[in-house]
Amino acid sequence: MPRPLVATIDIAALRHNLSVARNCAPGSRVWAVVKANAYGHGLERSMRSFADADGLALIEVDGAASLRQLGWQKRILLLEGFFDATDLQTIVENQLDTVVHSVEQLEMLEQAGLDTRLDVHLKINSGMNRLGFMPPACRAAYQRLRAIPAVRDISFITHFANAEDASNARLPLDEQVQRFHAATQDLPGERCLSNSAADLLHPECVADWVRPGVMLYGGTPAETTAAAFGLQAAMTLNSEIIGIQHIVAGDAVGYGSSFVADRPMTVGVVACGYADGYPRHAPTGTPVVVDGIRTQLIGRVSMDMITVDLTPIAGAHVGSKVILWGKGLPIDEVANAAGTVGYELMCAIAPRVRIVELESNQQD
Repeated sequence: MPRPLVATIDIAALRHNLSVARNCAPGSRVWAVVKANAYGHGLERSMRSFADADGLALIEVDGAASLRQLGWQKRILLLEGFFDATDLQTIVENQLDTVVHSVEQLEMLEQAGLDTRLDVHLKINSGMNRLGFMPPACRAAYQRLRAIPAVRDISFITHFANAEDASNARLPLDEQVQRFHAATQDLPGERCLSNSAADLLHPECVADWVRPGVMLYGGTPAETTAAAFGLQAAMTLNSEIIGIQHIVAGDAVGYGSSFVADRPMTVGVVACGYADGYPRHAPTGTPVVVDGIRTQLIGRVSMDMITVDLTPIAGAHVGSKVILWGKGLPIDEVANAAGTVGYELMCAIAPRVRIVELESNQQD
């Protein structure tokens, strides 16, 4: 019998979340972001789920080629562009769109001598200060791209640092927007500004394209819950109780004896640990659901197990069903308790965790 830890992926939830993203920007086309193996949900699975998207966007050049091999015929955008001149052949062969964010990439394009035309997305550094051309350098970069015979259409793209915190004192959202518009003013080409947070919270930022990421998978970058936006959990991590201990006041639990009971307690052992992708730094108090009742993690997360408080759950037993995140326990709530973000939990699911796919919104 296999270990009882299962990540259930709901295809209908993925499709629903895409419709929410589109409804937030009804006049825009949608790049569905599927980087990092579709945030842990599976590249092929996400391709089927996001069939109604106008294009898919990701980081990995080989992943983009795989999407073509799997049958995706619409546009594919490489969000970080190419990493080496040899990637350009893959881009041409698979008819990929590519971001260009640096002088080095410009030089590679100029020297490549491609005989097939491709669409380029010029990235503007509007304040995030990761990738992209500074606004004063935008027009020179545009002119260099325009002079390359292999470049067909040129679009413009940027990334927001604080769309979920628009009034951030260090970099307000409207300042980034102003920098982007100033850099691209009067230059022809489509615009893409909005990530998940901007798509959900700032319709004034919507342009020709939006590129939702985490919201497609049922997470939210905002303080508002995903459910409040109408988003559905696409991944539910389920397990079972595999052992029970009855302890008294003064007994300790787990490595380092960091948790000490202050009363008699029933402790349940759950088949899931940091080797499965559960955050090792999750503290005592991180929420867990057992047999439909909320309780909490106690003690340190081990490689293969966590321990939870079963004291408030009458009838809990070996085999009791456990929800670690997903439907019945929002992933963002677990992430917040662990001092991280839902993105990390999704992406961290380990290969040894079994994946079960559902076509409906109902789980067994």
